[in-house]
Amino acid sequence: MHPIDLAIIFLYLVGLLAFGTYFFRKNQTAEDYYVGGREMKSLHVGLSVVATDVGGGFSIGLGGLGFLIGVSGSWMLFTGLLGAWSAAVFLIPKIKANPFFDRALTFPQLFEHFYDRRAALLAAVISGTGYIGFTSSQILAGAKLASGTFQGIGLEQALWLMGGIAILYTVLGGIKAVIYTDTVQWAILMGGLVFIGLPIAYVQIGGLEAIRASVPAEMLTLTNLVWQDVLYWTVTIIPIWFVGMTLYQRIYACKDEKTARRAWYIAGWFEWPVMAFMGVLLGLFARVAAEQGMFAYLGAADVSQVDPETGLPMLLRTVLPVGLLGLMMASYFSAVLSTADSCLMAASGNVVSDILPRIPGAPFRRLSPIRLSQIATLLLGLGALVLATSMTNVLDLMLASYAFMVSGLFVPVIGALYWRRGTPAAAIASMVAGGSVTLLLSRDAVSLPLDLDPSLFGITASALLFVALSLATGANSPPTHEQQPIPTRTS
Repeated sequence: MHPIDLAIIFLYLVGLLAFGTYFFRKNQTAEDYYVGGREMKSLHVGLSVVATDVGGGFSIGLGGLGFLIGVSGSWMLFTGLLGAWSAAVFLIPKIKANPFFDRALTFPQLFEHFYDRRAALLAAVISGTGYIGFTSSQILAGAKLASGTFQGIGLEQALWLMGGIAILYTVLGGIKAVIYTDTVQWAILMGGLVFIGLPIAYVQIGGLEAIRASVPAEMLTLTNLVWQDVLYWTVTIIPIWFVGMTLYQRIYACKDEKTARRAWYIAGWFEWPVMAFMGVLLGLFARVAAEQGMFAYLGAADVSQVDPETGLPMLLRTVLPVGLLGLMMASYFSAVLSTADSCLMAASGNVVSDILPRIPGAPFRRLSPIRLSQIATLLLGLGALVLATSMTNVLDLMLASYAFMVSGLFVPVIGALYWRRGTPAAAIASMVAGGSVTLLLSRDAVSLPLDLDPSLFGITASALLFVALSLATGANSPPTHEQQPIPTRTS
C-alpha cells in the first residue's frame, strides 16, 4: 500500500484514540460511561445504531453474501429494518414510559424489575457471553480487511492491531465516545461507498455488460435464496432488537420516548435499502472481478481460490488508486470498529452492573465505578481478541452469537412487557431451555427437518416452557412486576 494511503488510515486511527482520550476526561460516573448522561439526540443515536448493527456484518459478512448469492443477500438487512421499526412501536414506549428505567444502565435490569435477581443474573451471563462473541466477530472482520488489503500483514497480526485499537479507545471514552465516533464513522463510510467504492469498482470491472457476462443471471435477482434463509434471518435478527444490550444502552441514553423512536426509524431506513444494497453490490463486484481473473496477482487465479469474505478487500486493493484506497479502507475500518466498540461496551456493562455486584466482599469494591468499568472493558476486550484468533468466519460467528442470545432471552422479555402472568421460575427455565436447545442442535452431527435453523427450535422450547411454568407457578408466586428496586452504583 502506498505511503499516502497508510498516512490517511493512520490519521483516522489516531483520531479515534483522540476521541477516546477527550471523553476519558469528561466521564465522571458509570452513568456517563454507559448511557451518556441520558442526554443524547436522535440523529447521533440513530446513526450509532445503524453503524453498530451493520459494522463487520456489513463490511465483510454482507459483502460475502453478495459474492455468493448476489443482490438477494440484501434481504438479510431487511430483517434489520423490520426489527428496528418493531422495537420503535412495541418496545421503546414500554421502556420510556416506566420510571424504573430512568435510572437503569443495562438490559438485564429489566429482568430484575419484572422477575427477580436470579433471572437478571442469568440474563446478564447470556447477554455478556453473546456480546463477547459479537466483539470477536467484529475484530475478525477488521483483521480480514487489513490482511486482505495490506501486503505483508497476516491475519493474526491484523487481529492484534485492529483489536488493540478498538479496545483502547473504547476503554478510554465509554458510550459517548462510541456514539459520537459512530456518527463520524458512518459519515465516512457513506461518503466512501457513494463517491469512491461503488462507482470506481463498477467502472473497473467493466460495467453492467461485464457483470451480466461474468455471473449467473440469478445473482442479479432478489429471489436467489431459499425460504430457510429468510426464516433464519427473521428468527435471529428481528428479536435481537428486543434483547440487545447495545440497543437498550442507546434507549436509556435518549432523553425521551420521541427521541428514541425517531432514532430507531432513522436506523431502520438506513439498514434497508441503503446499506443493504451497497454492501451486497460491492460483494457482487468482487465476484465479477474474481471471475475475470483480476486477483491472479494476489495468488487467486479463479473464484475457487477466493474466500468470499476477503473478496471485498481484494477488490478495493485492486481497483482503487493511491489516496482513494486509504479513504475507502478508513470507511470500512470505521464500520467494523463502530460495532466492535458498542459490543464491548455492552459486555462490560453486563459484567460491571449485573454480575460483579452479586459477588459479596470482593476487592474490586474499593475501585471507583468509572475505574472498575474501564478495567472490565479492557479485560473483556482482550478475551474477545483471544477468541477471535480461533475463528475463521465473520458472519457465522456473528449470527451464532445472535442465535445464542435470542433463543434464551426473547421470550421472557416479551412475557415481561406483554404478559403479566410470567414468573421468575418460568423466566429462568425458558432462558436455560432456549439457549441449551439451540446449542445442542447446532452441533454438526444433528440433522434437522427441512434444514431449519436450531434457533427456531430453541425459541419454541423457550416459549412453551415459559407459558407452562408461568401457569403452573403463578398462583404460588408473589407478584414481581414493578416491585424490584434498581441497584445503583453510578457515582
